Amino acid sequence: MNRILQLFKRPELRSKVFFILALLAVSRVVSNIPLSVLDAARLQEFFANNQLLGLLSAFTGGALSRLSIGLLGLGPYITASIIMQLLTMIFPSMEQLYKYEGEAGRAKFNQYSRMLTVPLAALQGFSFLKILMQQGLITALSPIDWIVSISVIIASSVFLMWLGELITEKNLGNGVSLLILAGIVSAFPSQIQQAAFTYTPDQITTYIGFILVSLVVIVGVVYISEAQRNIPITYARRVRGSKMIGGVSTYLPMRVNNAGVIPIIFALSMLLFPGIAANFLAGSSIPILARVATLVNNFVQNQVWYSIMYFFLVVLFTYFYTAISFDPKSISENIQKQGGYIPGIRPGPMTAAFLNNLLNKVTLVGALFLGLIAVLPNIVRGLSGISAFSLGGTSVLIVVSVALEVMKQVDAQLSMYEY
Repeated sequence: MNRILQLFKRPELRSKVFFILALLAVSRVVSNIPLSVLDAARLQEFFANNQLLGLLSAFTGGALSRLSIGLLGLGPYITASIIMQLLTMIFPSMEQLYKYEGEAGRAKFNQYSRMLTVPLAALQGFSFLKILMQQGLITALSPIDWIVSISVIIASSVFLMWLGELITEKNLGNGVSLLILAGIVSAFPSQIQQAAFTYTPDQITTYIGFILVSLVVIVGVVYISEAQRNIPITYARRVRGSKMIGGVSTYLPMRVNNAGVIPIIFALSMLLFPGIAANFLAGSSIPILARVATLVNNFVQNQVWYSIMYFFLVVLFTYFYTAISFDPKSISENIQKQGGYIPGIRPGPMTAAFLNNLLNKVTLVGALFLGLIAVLPNIVRGLSGISAFSLGGTSVLIVVSVALEVMKQVDAQLSMYEY
């Protein structure tokens, strides 16, 4: 509370906070402007019966289920980021651009991600509208209506991406994460209302158990998010001129959850793709395509297989993103250049091997935890029968992780004013 009061006492920081809140409010307005006139009750029922689309709609703060102009949210930009990150592992030139060319290389890499967002928004927008037409939720569109609708969807996706970058520039949190957070939090009142309406006295034990599990999840998320393994580093003494430098000991922090909430978001984006494609091809006139689409649809709608695949993708993306953000080889080289070493480990390749081995073990704990949090809602829903909170552990993880990150950046900003 004291930090919050200090934050609002500083005019520069106060203006940043109000600016970010204003942009978050604008994003919520975009998610409530309807793209087309349709039967809202039927649309809500359709999304309630479709697990994947319902999950995606919850991530956009209900924009998709309302068929607003911001129905895709930041989905195209996130998908573009995933594709660009994967390309760094395939093409050495992309890896060079992303990792070794500094701020200029990162800026160019991000520009490619923005450019890729446009065709992805057009493709995803077309697919969603086609699915809704096949379900009879919207009327057939004329060529002009198609052009206008797709153009508006692309413009809104690019606009939300721009809002996210404006928020990031204020150094009080990641813009994309805060926009997703705003969408999730905006759905909480309706979910609480739904839980209250469906409550019966004989469910009191179940609801209390659900609340206790939620508290345990929050504590676990905070603990794992802050946990780290400190690796001791010793710097040898060196003589420069008449001065003796070095001879100090420090540590290299290795976080248990080095990837944050990114694996959850990436896994959801990848998991939604086959389901969306299957919905799109379900009404195909080609029998084999329609049959394959039905099989895929049945697979992703199966709670057990869905949870297994979700868990596997979260673990996979945790290792993938950690490998990108924490490079043992380059870190060992930097330590060696600065005259440092890990006690008991020879500098150079042996240090890189030691760091890589330790990173795999530490990351395993974080990956399994993220995977468990991701599938926990399905487990709780199966045991308790409560389905009001569609995102469950995933939403708690995102909300708590983003809140912790914002708090750290607020502390950093306030610390600058203390010196």
